[in-house]
Amino acid sequence: MNKTTKLLAASIAFASLPLSAANYAIEARGDAMGSVGVVSANFLTAPFYNPALVAIYRRNDDIGMITPSFGGSYNDPNDMKSNIDDVIDATNTSDLDAALNKLDGNQANVNLGGVVAFALPNRFLAANLFAKAYTESFATPEVFTTGSDIDKLELSAIEAVSIGVTEVGLSLAKYQTFMGQHLSFGITPKIQRIYTYNYVASVNDYDLSDVRENGGGETAFNMDAGALWFFGPFRVGVSATNLLARDIETKDSSKELTSSTSRATHQVGGKYTYKLEPVYTVGAGIVADYFTLSVDYDLNEAEKFTSFKDNEQMIRVGTEVDLLRQLKLRAGYYKNLAYSDSEGTVTAGIGLSPLNLFQLDISANYTNENAMGASINFLASY
Repeated sequence: MNKTTKLLAASIAFASLPLSAANYAIEARGDAMGSVGVVSANFLTAPFYNPALVAIYRRNDDIGMITPSFGGSYNDPNDMKSNIDDVIDATNTSDLDAALNKLDGNQANVNLGGVVAFALPNRFLAANLFAKAYTESFATPEVFTTGSDIDKLELSAIEAVSIGVTEVGLSLAKYQTFMGQHLSFGITPKIQRIYTYNYVASVNDYDLSDVRENGGGETAFNMDAGALWFFGPFRVGVSATNLLARDIETKDSSKELTSSTSRATHQVGGKYTYKLEPVYTVGAGIVADYFTLSVDYDLNEAEKFTSFKDNEQMIRVGTEVDLLRQLKLRAGYYKNLAYSDSEGTVTAGIGLSPLNLFQLDISANYTNENAMGASINFLASY
């Protein structure tokens, strides 16, 4: 296995460790619609966007399930893979220095996840029991640029860190009218298992079997909440995710790399902190029988990893056209407003409902040639 393949495998291996979920869920219908859902999710997918929607369903819906949804995405904006190849393939000092300078400051991340859900809609207290899992993994080089060529290669390192939160929760929602207004409210108490993995090694010397040795986990209680107002097809909603904030620290991966020739050293690694904090999102849209158009906007910026450029404050737009309950066409767009130079992402997908026996949803997203993803759902309601 060449060095580039191993470096990419290291990042992917982090994402492939216990599938977990922070405040995000892989869900193919919403993913195809720009990840909107505060007013446009259905009673099955509501726990992942706005628990108040668990109480909004059609009269013939008695039970429903997602079994399962899963997907993933990656983002390598600097084309770190090619830059690592250039470092490995450099044949002289000039080429090596140029390659290391190009590699310096790169960052790549991989996300994987999945959900399952079982819903019991009713007019008394609608319920949805769910589990979701999501990993968010980052890899970045720690470049050493002084000394001999051997020093630069042996003392340059790859650092990788991963956060994952596996959740099991129960969304409860109630629909009611008040002064002629249609309202629903929902809450989601949930148990989270939070995992962290932190790994660093030189380009020449790391071993994937060591990844799990620097991991840890903790269990915690948390809660989501949401509300919805609607009149005919017009809807406005608000949701709050992870109302109980906490800081999660990884284990310390610090180590000192030493050159085999000059005995020069390079201190790499360390601790990272992930801020799991509330995210407040408002949504508005038109949700009709055969057409949906929705916009979601995060009211606050989530910091996430304090040592990586991964803050998020999203705006999302999505639409769906339903053709005779057999075929649904979806498209959307989202952009991270936390950084002025962030690229927008285009999404698209379809939903197939052969004879209304079950539903298959497929989605894809594209930011650029180094950032894309896909997901798939299997749903049924009776």
